[in-house]
Amino acid sequence: MAALTAAPGLLEQAVSYALASVGQVTPRLLPLATPCEGWDLRTLLLHVSDSLGVLAEAMRVGHIALSPPPAPEPAAEADPLPCLRRRARTLLGACAAASAEERLVAIADRELTASMVTAAGAIEIAVHGWDISAACGVDWPVPPRLASALLPIAPLLIPGGTRAGLFADPVPVPALACPGDRLVAFLGRQPHLPAAPGTG
Repeated sequence: MAALTAAPGLLEQAVSYALASVGQVTPRLLPLATPCEGWDLRTLLLHVSDSLGVLAEAMRVGHIALSPPPAPEPAAEADPLPCLRRRARTLLGACAAASAEERLVAIADRELTASMVTAAGAIEIAVHGWDISAACGVDWPVPPRLASALLPIAPLLIPGGTRAGLFADPVPVPALACPGDRLVAFLGRQPHLPAAPGTG
């Protein structure tokens, strides 16, 4: 599939979108709720930072550990943004270095191609970029080109039987919904959430 071949570029686009979403975050917004049930914005940012680190490890060493990530550093707990931005840069560097040749990435007793792992990472980072914007009260869809590329591979990488604990059931959207809305709806989000309190 062409989208898998283009996975490194898709990941770069997803990280750029997420970083732009992060640019909307201010300290007073960190306690606000997000589309991720039970998570405030601080928790979501810490999770995205962890995900970026795991993806960078997969690109560098060819495996993903299934053990829980280490507890965040006190500085990251207080202000998760610098750590997230640093890990984003590290991931993009690792992805660029790994893109020269396809290889397998071990996840427990399974192996996936680096392209599949990268595409899955692009989906996760893109949808969390949308989550961050939504928590900030901003209606900023995933960019159409990126969403259009991710839509056909999302059902392959996230089949119905594996969604439990990761994504809610798909949300119905109008047939003419933009690609970004269709992507987040497939991943259980309701597009066009109301503005967060106090964000104007």
